[in-house]
Amino acid sequence: MMTFRQLLTKPEMIPAATAWYLADLGEARGKQELFTRQSPQRLRILREHSLIESAVSSNRIEGVEIDKDRVGTVVFGMPMFRDRNEEEVRGYREALRLIHEDATHLPVVEETILTLQRLARGEIWDAGLYKEKNGDTIERYADGTSRIRFKTVSAAETRSFMLELIKLWESSLQDRVTHPLIAMAAFNLDFLCIHPFRDSNGRVVRRQK
Repeated sequence: MMTFRQLLTKPEMIPAATAWYLADLGEARGKQELFTRQSPQRLRILREHSLIESAVSSNRIEGVEIDKDRVGTVVFGMPMFRDRNEEEVRGYREALRLIHEDATHLPVVEETILTLQRLARGEIWDAGLYKEKNGDTIERYADGTSRIRFKTVSAAETRSFMLELIKLWESSLQDRVTHPLIAMAAFNLDFLCIHPFRDSNGRVVRRQK
């Protein structure tokens, strides 16, 4: 929560490089809307390609991989799944579909976040539920030793921290203290620090971008 709390103290200065990047993104957004009107077919092909790459790559980061020959079938077809990995890749694709189709009407609220996690987990038993046990990030070494790399929010406090995070996000938009893109980066960082789910935290936060 510390990132958002610091932003709401109204920092006096944003680095010049960041200001330039924000200006470039604003210009690119205008070009994107023009491209959407002029080349819808090309955009559709690019979107399909990005769906495949995103669904496969984002899951691979977390050790979830499927047979390359099955990618198209799993992402776009209606297959009989061979294993849990295929279910999770397809679930992630469903989360992407929800965002692409309803992005403008999809609020940043608890229900949306739980839905994205439920889809990304492929409807497994803990899908759409906050973690039930404490789970710190553990770093393990080749010699067999390990240490706590990062201590996350306890399971008992998770929901209250998530509700506060969502409230801080809403306040940042209403008060216009900082640019929404910077606020979203702060949201994602604080989300990962809370680590609200037993699994799929990385996949959920990548969809919230």
